[in-house]
Amino acid sequence: MTAPARPRLAVVVKGYPRLSETFIAQELRGLELAGFPLTIISLRHPTDRKRHPVHDEMQAQILYLPEYLHEEPARVLRGLWAALRWPGFWRLLPAFLADLARDPSRNRLRRLGQALVLVAEWPPGSERLHAHFIHTPASVADYAARIRGIGWSVSAHAKDIWTSPDWELRGKLARASWAVTCTASGHAHLQALAADAGRVHLSYHGLNLDRFPPFDTPRPERDGSKPDDPVRIVSVGRAVPKKGYDVLLRALARLPADLHWRFDHLGGGGELPGLQALAESLGIAARCRWLGSVDQNEVLAAYRQADIFALASRITADGDRDGLPNVLVEAASQRLACVASNISGIPELITGPQTGWLVPPEDAEALSAALEQAIRHPADRAARGNAAEAHVRAHLDYRASIAHLADLFDPALPASSGEKDA
Repeated sequence: MTAPARPRLAVVVKGYPRLSETFIAQELRGLELAGFPLTIISLRHPTDRKRHPVHDEMQAQILYLPEYLHEEPARVLRGLWAALRWPGFWRLLPAFLADLARDPSRNRLRRLGQALVLVAEWPPGSERLHAHFIHTPASVADYAARIRGIGWSVSAHAKDIWTSPDWELRGKLARASWAVTCTASGHAHLQALAADAGRVHLSYHGLNLDRFPPFDTPRPERDGSKPDDPVRIVSVGRAVPKKGYDVLLRALARLPADLHWRFDHLGGGGELPGLQALAESLGIAARCRWLGSVDQNEVLAAYRQADIFALASRITADGDRDGLPNVLVEAASQRLACVASNISGIPELITGPQTGWLVPPEDAEALSAALEQAIRHPADRAARGNAAEAHVRAHLDYRASIAHLADLFDPALPASSGEKDA
């Protein structure tokens, strides 16, 4: 007997594809493998020159909405004309004007314009509307859903939770059919704002562990004593304020002169020139390599060649912060000892000294001390890396999240967590 078809999902994202949002592509591919046909609705065109392998495996149709309304006025006007014929548009209008009064910005107008185009160019056959990120993508989904008179749902992550005003989060949580988020701290915050806390679910992204198989090769027991064989420290992430790379560089500069190390950074980002200049001023530029944007295969190779993974995440002045950085989970899956800040969801992975090193954010001295301990003690690194890997493989397999999402999207069918990538 043929299994009933899964409903087609229309998923609103900020941009697609994006190297920095592997977790979203991984999740969408997992939903495809669970039987959900997809249309990805992207608010921005891609800017990355590289792609991850998962992007090439996706079967989804892609609809790009106008990134800036003035660049495609004909589409926006057709969207407005189409929306005028929906009763929901007239019900939305006073609510939108109230939103605009609270947030009198071009962004607010752009969200409505993109929603109008989505209404007019609705992907044929789409039965569920979902947004990744509870800020801009959820605004577009919310406005489009209210015009069409349908339900919608949302995945909230990190920056979108902590930089959105409470009034906006409360409204979206009240109107969304359900919401999921990926850290216990974000979950608690959204539940406190929701009229019905039971509609806010905790679901860790986890990893597709087929892409990050166990690394069984013993790492060299480097301890920083050999100039010709330095300890290899790696970090993966965009060069943006919340990643704290300035703190990490200052911590590296504090390491004792008798320790030999090398630091590799993988990722793009607007702060790269400033960080390179900082490394020069700190006298450590010769030990630092800036490798730029890389794909997932290159990231995996970097983890396997490294001895320590470091990330100095911080909470910025506007509230922006990491959730549980996927790169930490990836590094831990390769038995790589991790040194990181004790904020947001990071302690949900590094649960204690046995699984890694946690230090306060913004504290270069504490970070340097932890790095020194990790450098000098390869056996301790190995033990903590092994424990972190065991935690990832026991608790952070992405198939558990896919099964949870499948049940939310299609409760009529039993969820399956056994899909394998082709």
